[in-house]
Amino acid sequence: MKKIIIAICLFSALMVNAQPENLRKYPDFKSKFVDSRNVEIWLPPSYETTPNKKYPVLYMHDGQVLFERGRGFSGEEWEVDEMMTKLIKEGKIREAIVVGIWNTSKRFREYQPNKPFENLKEGDKKLRESLDEEFNGGPLADEYLKFIVEELKPFVDANFRTLIDKKNTFMMGSSMGGLITIYAKAQYPEVFGSVACLSTHFPVSLKQNNPEIPSLIIDYLKSSLPKSKNNRIYFDYGTETLDSWYNPYQKQMDEVMKLKGYILGKNWETRKFEGAEHSEVSWRKRLDIPLLFLLEK
Repeated sequence: MKKIIIAICLFSALMVNAQPENLRKYPDFKSKFVDSRNVEIWLPPSYETTPNKKYPVLYMHDGQVLFERGRGFSGEEWEVDEMMTKLIKEGKIREAIVVGIWNTSKRFREYQPNKPFENLKEGDKKLRESLDEEFNGGPLADEYLKFIVEELKPFVDANFRTLIDKKNTFMMGSSMGGLITIYAKAQYPEVFGSVACLSTHFPVSLKQNNPEIPSLIIDYLKSSLPKSKNNRIYFDYGTETLDSWYNPYQKQMDEVMKLKGYILGKNWETRKFEGAEHSEVSWRKRLDIPLLFLLEK
């Protein structure tokens, strides 16, 4: 009996830590722009059996919490591979390659936009200084996006059967990952066609919910975000924990979307999830919705 219990426990442990099928791992991926990091690439079910088929690509931030448990701060994961497989089998979305980009110790700096904080007025410089103090340095988003666009994407396109055009290149992230995603859309509208921003952390800081910081970012997006033609953008947010900060800022962002000509329900979505908190568990529960927005057949 004892041996049976031990065997069951060992089997369960193996199942919990089992690597998802079709996952290619690239540890310590080098860059001339930012610190090296791990990159993981998930291949859709038909990739190995359909050698002539090319696939769209979804780039996602915080890669260590996408495919396997126990590697992030909370220990939870998004279960991206499971949800992708489910929606593909149900015929609801196109098959796509998913590129998981791990974060580093400089996550808050790499996901923090540079441009909104350039040429600040004297009063706003103190805001910048407070963020620099909180995160031990200034924004590195421009460098991080150069890494993705100039180094990582060419690597993926050279080594996998991808559809390389804007229409078939997507990005998704949550929290600061949502912020860098909408910034990427503004900086590289010719590269990323559709993006999904979950629980976008417009305040940047974790210590202060200062409306002046989101105001700087949203003003920048008002001037720099591409107009609606051939572009699609998804936002969502919850109402609990850190997500409870977001409602007024998302409403401001929604006004920008209208000014840019985006049509709610067509090439733009903003969804509010009552009772949802700021966590991988919450994003996992509603992951099907942004995936359907990006990849629906």
